[in-house]
Amino acid sequence: MTASATVAVAAGQAPARRRRRRSPAPLAAVPLLVFTAIAFGVPAAAMLDGALTTGDPATGATAYGTGNLTASLQGAYRTALLGSVELSATAAGLAALLGLPLAQAVVSSRSRALREAVLTASGVLANFGGVPLAFAFVATLGNSGVLTRRLGLTEHGWSLYSFWGLVLVYLYFLVPLMVLTIAPALDGLRTQWREAARNNGATTLQYWLHVALPVLAPSLLGGLVLLFGSAFAAYATAAAMVGSTVPLVTLQISDALSGNVLVGQENVALALSLDMVVVAGLVMAVHLPLQRRSSRWLD
Repeated sequence: MTASATVAVAAGQAPARRRRRRSPAPLAAVPLLVFTAIAFGVPAAAMLDGALTTGDPATGATAYGTGNLTASLQGAYRTALLGSVELSATAAGLAALLGLPLAQAVVSSRSRALREAVLTASGVLANFGGVPLAFAFVATLGNSGVLTRRLGLTEHGWSLYSFWGLVLVYLYFLVPLMVLTIAPALDGLRTQWREAARNNGATTLQYWLHVALPVLAPSLLGGLVLLFGSAFAAYATAAAMVGSTVPLVTLQISDALSGNVLVGQENVALALSLDMVVVAGLVMAVHLPLQRRSSRWLD
């Protein structure tokens, strides 16, 4: 009886000790939650308040309404929003098509040095953007660029300061980002799947069409969504390179805030920012389920 009682007491104390050890764990997330609330919550609340605040130019009175949101979806603002969506979708699609075979070549390579070099370079290039990237392309493929003059590209109708020129520049950092995104998923493809397909008489093309790509589909779509969001939010590169030549929502926000076109459109700029937040929210709503699904397949 004494031994049984001792075991029962020890069994009762063990969960209590585990509960005591686990109890401080949620407190570790408090600093992160506070930082998130300050860094993201306060600006988001200010943006929402400004987007819903309309003013009377005659009296200066302000009131809450949807006038700014309505204006952000009309005229030049609507054209810029659609232009950003078109540019982002085009650049993301091309980057996915180019990044997948490149990542597969790196993953399947037997050279560890080559793999590490490519992945390291991809990590650097994926974060290389803004004015330095625009200057590099202007100096190389601009109207007076080195390659433009030597190859006579201007005579063939080439212009860097256009929609397709901007797509080319975006590919510079989107393709490396795709390599970084899809490489872990390619690593998750098991060798046994390829061997089983080969033993059943499947060719390499049939293996990719019926085995590899269906398994990689969630990761591919998730990477495509991530590339779209990265291109959609880009500003400095386009501002330094094309200015207002290509209508983009980020450039319209900058013009509205600085009063380059019309004065007193700051709240319309906040409404445009809110439109971008909605698009980004839709992107994340698609990306997160795909990421969870791909992790179940490849774990």
